[in-house]
Amino acid sequence: MKNDIHIKNGIYIPEHELEITTARAGGPGGQHVNKTNTRVIIRWNIHKTNALNGNQKHRVSEKMQSELTTDGDLVIQNGSTRSQLQNKKLAIAQLVKKLCDALHVPKKRKKTGISKNVKEKRLKSKKMRSVLKRTRSRKDFE
Repeated sequence: MKNDIHIKNGIYIPEHELEITTARAGGPGGQHVNKTNTRVIIRWNIHKTNALNGNQKHRVSEKMQSELTTDGDLVIQNGSTRSQLQNKKLAIAQLVKKLCDALHVPKKRKKTGISKNVKEKRLKSKKMRSVLKRTRSRKDFE
């Protein structure tokens, strides 16, 4: 529980469900990148997890369909820094962000109407404008 990853609203991913591996990272860094395994790869199976209930699993698999493997694994890689620890933190933050976005349920839109006072005010101003324009006309009333 101490090292579990907090997602949101009481959802925690147990640490033992994450498969964290390291690899050699490319990019700048000279000989350092050829000697050290700084890239962090996190693998997490959405279908086998106990952290999400059935509805949440369905929502995540629908929203992240293009990012999941055929087995239902979400794979996140990070090798942006020269530090393995920093890359691990960044990869976990990326996992949390993606899950928060996938679990977000948009609010149902409520139809709103025009209030009675607003309608009356609009009609009154139209009536005033009509009277003003009528008084400007050059008709002779005889």
